[in-house]
Amino acid sequence: MEHGMNCTCDVCAARRSHEQEEGSCSCNGHSHKHEHGHSHKHEHGHSHEHEHAHSHEHEHAQEEGCGCGHEHTHSAKGAPTRLIIGIILFAVSVVCSLVFSLPDWAVFVLFLAAYLVLGYNVLLAAGKNIIRGKVFDENFLMTIATIGAFVLGEYMEGAAVMLFYLIGETLSDKAVEKSRRSITELMDIRPDYANVEKDGKLVRVAPDTLRVGDVITIKPFEKVPLDSVVLEGNSSLNTSALTGESLPRDVEKGSALLAGSVNGESLLIARVEKEYGQSAAAKILDIVEHAGSKKAQTEKFITKFARYYTPIVCAAALIVAVVPSLITGDWATWVYRALLFLVISCPCALVVAVPLTYFGGIGGASKKGILVKGANHMEALVQVKEVVFDKTGTLTKGVFAVQQVLPAKGYGRDEVLELAAMAEANSSHPIAKSVVEAYGGEVDTARVAEYKDIPGHGVSAVYNGRAILAGSARLMKREGIAYEAAKEAGTALYVAAGGAYVGCILIADSLKQDAKQAIGALRQMDITTAMLTGDAKEIGEKIAAEAGIGEVYTELLPQDKVSILEEISNKQKGVAFVGDGINDAPVLARADVGIAMGALGSDAAIEAADVVLMTDEPSKVPQAIKIAGKTKRIVWQNIIFALAVKAVVMVLGVMGIADMWAAVFADVGVTLIAIVNALRALNAPK
Repeated sequence: MEHGMNCTCDVCAARRSHEQEEGSCSCNGHSHKHEHGHSHKHEHGHSHEHEHAHSHEHEHAQEEGCGCGHEHTHSAKGAPTRLIIGIILFAVSVVCSLVFSLPDWAVFVLFLAAYLVLGYNVLLAAGKNIIRGKVFDENFLMTIATIGAFVLGEYMEGAAVMLFYLIGETLSDKAVEKSRRSITELMDIRPDYANVEKDGKLVRVAPDTLRVGDVITIKPFEKVPLDSVVLEGNSSLNTSALTGESLPRDVEKGSALLAGSVNGESLLIARVEKEYGQSAAAKILDIVEHAGSKKAQTEKFITKFARYYTPIVCAAALIVAVVPSLITGDWATWVYRALLFLVISCPCALVVAVPLTYFGGIGGASKKGILVKGANHMEALVQVKEVVFDKTGTLTKGVFAVQQVLPAKGYGRDEVLELAAMAEANSSHPIAKSVVEAYGGEVDTARVAEYKDIPGHGVSAVYNGRAILAGSARLMKREGIAYEAAKEAGTALYVAAGGAYVGCILIADSLKQDAKQAIGALRQMDITTAMLTGDAKEIGEKIAAEAGIGEVYTELLPQDKVSILEEISNKQKGVAFVGDGINDAPVLARADVGIAMGALGSDAAIEAADVVLMTDEPSKVPQAIKIAGKTKRIVWQNIIFALAVKAVVMVLGVMGIADMWAAVFADVGVTLIAIVNALRALNAPK
């Protein structure tokens, strides 16, 4: 698609619909002009040159010769008015032909007027496509069939085909619009403006004009325009558009704000941390917009099927018209049946409903905070037989916390914790922070002197005149201090004071609240699980046991994780890897399905993963697989239903049992039913 042409992708169509209510929109450049009087461009860094395979206009089908040139724009402009006028003309024609004894030419003129009003867009599209050399499409089939009906004197039936076709198109457009609205809602995360102070006044500016370090003001109930950090104020954010979670998130000074979130009731002053193109909102929109360019295998099959199917049925219709007529001499009967055959054969139920189903599945998943990058990845999720998890930040919270304090004989828990906190007070290490936090978060560093970091061992300091040591077993051995080795799993921080061992503090990461639930749900789906971690064997096995994972690989370097995943993939096809998306990018890329966990705003996750989970919840993994499974089931329901109905009505038509009304149902009716069924994919299973 050339960049200068109008983009017809689903997302852009939805965006145009949304933006035209506010002002003007130029989709190709993503420039938007809004009511508040400024214009700006949102450049997501992508090109519209890729194919939009999920286009509801189905331009991709035309380009590839799939046989369904039918565009849902037939009834988009002036459809209700044209439909009403057409119905009136058709009704008048029927009444006049049945009640009054009109000459044949008058009946012809009445029905022709109704036919032209109702079938205007079909006839126009057929003519344009013939000029372009794209003959075998739905418009051509409908045009030949209805003109043939008029030639045979079946005026009412010829006009009726166009009437019910337009009714079906109008209803299907409304059904498609329901799917588009889910994406339009996602487009609402796009910030319209940012408030900045100029000459003592707040003015609205385009978000993409701001740079890192600029200070912005976010008023109550306004969208956060850019990823930023709070400088002043306390509030709660509604992040449901980003994460799919309805619970508000409290923020204060130092808290991170994500573009697309909605501020609560309090004013916030924030500093911009990322430019618009790198913001969370821009990345989400980019993922969804590009999702349409990646076809599932089923879609590719339908496209190839339709490419050969339509010419074959046209040839079959010609045989039906000619061969029996040559034998019987009854040309009128067999030409009429051939025309029925053409109407029935239109493959639009498949070409429309299959991409729409995948698009609906992607939209339904996005409502739950699950971004699937394309229909091909949606289909790959269905094939998953084993899910391999990273540990830190995926199954666990990724935050060190004090789990146990084990004082030596003669010392108390509080004393051990106090001495350790004083020694670690000036350290920025995560273990040091967890100890200080467990102590209470407040340390009087004025009483701490001679702090010294001992690389690879720990720290030393003087507190109230006592020499304090806090560190690993290596530190105790180096200083010649007798200590009791901890047997429990976790990172052990040994503490000594005045040259004597006083106790040990066990620090460990803790399992996420829904991790066990996620593993249980996968087990119920007959999906096996494994865990990869760089942690020690004792820690890895402890977390795996708590979560219910039977297979665990520990003490792995990043390159080891790729090797282990390849070994698993060689034994089992359909392996998904779930990681935090930053240090696990190589493994995410190697897996059959890479799932980035809680990776909102992470460039590495969005680039490497096939599926991005917007929250830190492992339970989203089985939910994503369930959504994919439901979507695939609906796809095959539509395929089987459409082909079965068409096959039956084709046979009945050739036998002379089915008439033009049945043919219209086999085309328009089946398409509409398939579309309505496809919309069920929008409702994601729990």
